[in-house]
Amino acid sequence: MAQKPSIPKGTRDFSPAEVAKRNYIFSTIKTNFEKFGFQPIETPSFENSETLMGKYGEEGDRLIFKILNSGDYLDKVPMEELQTINYKQLTSKISEKALRYDLTVPFARYVVQHQNEIEFPFKRYQIQPVWRADRPQKGRFREFYQCDADVVGSNSLWQEVELVQLYDSVFSQLGLGGVTIKINNRKILSGIAEVIGASDKLIDFTVALDKLDKIGEDGVKKEMLEKGISETAIEKVQPLFNFTGTINEKIEKLANLLANSEEGMKGVNELQFICDNVTTLGLQTAFLDLDVTLARGLNYYTGAIFEVAAPKGVAMGSIGGGGRYDDLTGIFGLKNMSGVGISFGLDRIALVMEEVGLFPEAVLATSKALFLNFGDKEALYAMKAIRKLRQKGIKVELYPDKAKIDKQFKHADRRGIPFAIIVGETEMEREEFGLKNLTTGEQQKVDFATLVSLLSE
Repeated sequence: MAQKPSIPKGTRDFSPAEVAKRNYIFSTIKTNFEKFGFQPIETPSFENSETLMGKYGEEGDRLIFKILNSGDYLDKVPMEELQTINYKQLTSKISEKALRYDLTVPFARYVVQHQNEIEFPFKRYQIQPVWRADRPQKGRFREFYQCDADVVGSNSLWQEVELVQLYDSVFSQLGLGGVTIKINNRKILSGIAEVIGASDKLIDFTVALDKLDKIGEDGVKKEMLEKGISETAIEKVQPLFNFTGTINEKIEKLANLLANSEEGMKGVNELQFICDNVTTLGLQTAFLDLDVTLARGLNYYTGAIFEVAAPKGVAMGSIGGGGRYDDLTGIFGLKNMSGVGISFGLDRIALVMEEVGLFPEAVLATSKALFLNFGDKEALYAMKAIRKLRQKGIKVELYPDKAKIDKQFKHADRRGIPFAIIVGETEMEREEFGLKNLTTGEQQKVDFATLVSLLSE
């Protein structure tokens, strides 16, 4: 007996209903990307290893899926070397390509490679799968989609203002009202570390502060002390532990705290500009909030930092995030190319929408009607009608086999098809169609024009 097939851990099959829901989210995001002037690009699923390796830190490098060279991949490695070579050296000799880990580094490579063809500022979006050799667990997969929008070649803070509006537009259109778009600034975090005399502990300080909502004030202070941050320094940041009020009140508190830090005040002024203009322009359903503990991508971002939280009452991690980076393309030799970008967490968004029941029924709709099959003569009559209905954009199909009628009805029911159309000799003679509503059981005889009208509702 053949062994039952399986798929690799951390990957998934998607049913027709799941694909329909995901496509609905993809379509909504894509429509809004284009509405905001972003242009689509695609990059290969695999890149040259040197493009990816060394760009994500040691941990990231470990999670990159390497692709073995085709053919006899050990052929170029002398036998005597195999006895002494370590695995890192061996990998570089037998694997020259790797699956992409994210969309950002391939995008940086794309910009550098095509810089003479690109009109800057360049607004690009990309919706493609990425792969990570991570340990699979709930909500974490080895293959998943990223939905990114970035602007490169502009330092203007109007880009950040637009990205907040883009988040609001997408989530409002999905019906996911009440998300919170959290904003912070890397310069503010650097400024805080500077004024408390802990610039050399910036990472330790912000990692601990980021845990405030999880381990509380005492837990954060304990971790900071364990990381070598002095009690005096911790006393200076006491205001951050009760950082409440409106955005303007929070910005005023930060301005007082960072008055002696040039870097910190740059961050305060940038936040003031973004928040003031977003407030003036208004948001549809989202909320903007300044979260001074937000520290995502600290080694990567240089300005604004974004993170989107699901509506209150929904237990879910972030469903989007991003920020400003001043040297995206520097890793490939093109210096001083500032950019800012955001990403949507497709899988988590789908889980939230499922939990709240936000997917419209039309998203899951299969064919509107199934023509029952009574034989070849009747099937031909049905196919002529089907052709005309499809030309009018109505989704219909013919049951392919002359099976028992009860079986055909059950097929329509299991597929969620709302109408069955019966075409027998009587209907053919009168040029009619028997239309049965499979929800109510109501049945009627209609001409083709009426059939079109009823199926178009």
